Amino acid sequence: MAAFQPFELALSAISAGFRLRVFETIGSTNDAALAAARAGGPGRSWFVAHAQTAGRGRHGRTWISPPGNLYASLLLLDAAPIDVAPQLGFVAGVALARALRALVAEDARLKLKWPNDILFDGAKLGGILLEATGLPIGGLASVIGIGVNCNSYPRDLGYPATALSESGTVAATPQEVFLRLSGEIADWLGIFSAGRGFGAIRREWLALAGGIGEQIKVATPARHFEGRFETIDASGRLLLQNEAGVVAIDAGDVIVGH
Repeated sequence: MAAFQPFELALSAISAGFRLRVFETIGSTNDAALAAARAGGPGRSWFVAHAQTAGRGRHGRTWISPPGNLYASLLLLDAAPIDVAPQLGFVAGVALARALRALVAEDARLKLKWPNDILFDGAKLGGILLEATGLPIGGLASVIGIGVNCNSYPRDLGYPATALSESGTVAATPQEVFLRLSGEIADWLGIFSAGRGFGAIRREWLALAGGIGEQIKVATPARHFEGRFETIDASGRLLLQNEAGVVAIDAGDVIVGH
């Protein structure tokens, strides 16, 4: 069997003090990052795997993780105050979208879907899972888990999915995606500046987002909403216009175009 290609950090990420650990196979890169945080490991640490046996997405959904796709998690320590730490998901979304846009010749069919998915021509190309844990010595560890379908994708999700290999552009390897992603994350975390620069993140997110101005449905744990996607507010909440007025939604699953 051919050896796996090595993963590498972008030079800007190395200069900013990021670290990298690579696994051939692991249960979950997010779990590895959380365990490292609890054991006193350093922040700005990437955990990358060629394959996962227990990958997961939001709400505990299984993330199918065969070799050939990107599975990466970034551990950050006290990257933002606890009340704005959820905004790290938007930082990651912007960084990932920018990295992938560069690999698909800036094709505008690649868009962000609130709060944390990457779509290509309306089909899911990647996702982001943000988790956090308090540390025994105090402080907050945030883990940004990122998965990108580079060469394959599950066929039984109940919604459209795709891979970079089917994007109509030159197919990118997980290593190429990660190299660009690590540089973009380093840059956008600097702009974010522990939450002080979220306004810039928000503007870039909106420039890359799909569904704005369109009729959408949002499923939350409590109820379903339907209306026009107006924007996201200064904290990242989705603002939906319907017959009752403007509804601010903190978390949920968005369906565009229905």
